[in-house]
Amino acid sequence: MAVERVAVVGLGRMGAAMARTLSRTGFDLVVWNRSHEAAEVVAADVGARVADSPAAAASSASVVVSSLADDSALRAVHSDGEGTVAGVGPGTVVVETSTVDPETILRLAPEFERHGAHLLDAPVSGSVGLVEQGALTAMVGGDASALETARPVIDALSKAIFHMGPNGSGATMKLAVNALVHAINVALSESLVLAEAGGVERSLAYEVFASSAAGSPFIQYKRPAFEQPDETPVAFSLDLVAKDLRLILGLADKLGVPMAQGAVNAAAAQAAIEAGLGGADMSALAVHLRG
Repeated sequence: MAVERVAVVGLGRMGAAMARTLSRTGFDLVVWNRSHEAAEVVAADVGARVADSPAAAASSASVVVSSLADDSALRAVHSDGEGTVAGVGPGTVVVETSTVDPETILRLAPEFERHGAHLLDAPVSGSVGLVEQGALTAMVGGDASALETARPVIDALSKAIFHMGPNGSGATMKLAVNALVHAINVALSESLVLAEAGGVERSLAYEVFASSAAGSPFIQYKRPAFEQPDETPVAFSLDLVAKDLRLILGLADKLGVPMAQGAVNAAAAQAAIEAGLGGADMSALAVHLRG
């Protein structure tokens, strides 16, 4: 079944980038954001219509893509009186790309099912730059047939799509991925500062990291942020890192999984936040360690 129109709900850094990529790929878009002014800016950029509410956005689209900051925002945008649940109809697929607690997904999915719609927890791994390249990695939990309906939309944003299993499995996998990403961020910050303190020039040290066995995609695409922290836009704030790590440690506690490294990473992020860097990019952990 062809996707007639896509609604993008939540137009922060990632959501706005998703709207731009989907528009460039040829999808007809309707957008909504809590800040109407921000929605107007994105709509003008991509040639989309601005909806008055999440429900209105969902009612005019066959696929809804949502990108929100946290669980409370997700519940408000989907479940409140004018939320997407009130606007979906039979066959509508809601693609929830946010990083949230799997339990939030499991509680929300039946609300859509009562309307004949489907919720996919489909969080993504990657930066704004990878959104714009259509090179994210999507981890999808939910109904397989709903994934096939939404696949053209997710495919426009992603280089790889993994169907993890039922609802909640995509959200779980994203927390596992982010546990690894945040560990790399802490280790990279510490290693870079160590090399600098020992007299190695920053860009040369980073070149060695990027060329070494440790040169993961994260290390490659975060290079500008680590080398020129004052000149690179925020891609993922330390406040959001701390939010992720709270979810990760909460899930680990629930499942009885020891995560000593996760606890260390959470403490490192919190120390930088307490030093006033909460709104800064996650790479600013190195700035904090430099003192």
